[in-house]
Amino acid sequence: MLKIIYGSTGGSTGDIAQMISDELSCESTLIDISDATNSDFEDCENLILGTSTWGDGDLQDDWDDFFPALDEIDFSGKKVAFFGMGDQDSYFDTFADGMGTLYQKVKEKGGTIVGDDVDGSSFDFGESTAFINDKFVGLVIDDDNQSELSEERVKQWTKKLNTIFIK
Repeated sequence: MLKIIYGSTGGSTGDIAQMISDELSCESTLIDISDATNSDFEDCENLILGTSTWGDGDLQDDWDDFFPALDEIDFSGKKVAFFGMGDQDSYFDTFADGMGTLYQKVKEKGGTIVGDDVDGSSFDFGESTAFINDKFVGLVIDDDNQSELSEERVKQWTKKLNTIFIK
């Protein structure tokens, strides 16, 4: 079982979560983080976490509210992938930082990170906490400036995830 847990204020992150679910070869359950509980994280081995980035690199509001509860979750033995929404033009120095925040917490709590070798060469940004060792820690979508690339980016990323989550 795979759960896709996402936070969406304007609807774009939810739309991408649905697109990811549709492209995966395994059964997945979509959960809005505003409706999530700790057990949603604890009772499965495969997770995809998605968020947008707000302000100066902040998590989406519902993720921000839930974030302290992540300290109570043991991610050991869980495969976790990330996707993040960002705006590389307006937020050049905090591009997709929300995804970076989730990544750091899950890594700290013992999660096995997957889908974290995403090329950043098609983006023009200055700084991002989600960009480590010249790769993004998950799928990045910029629907504000590159919406025409979103569907293909999702397809390529989920193709990789299918080899990881389908065993």
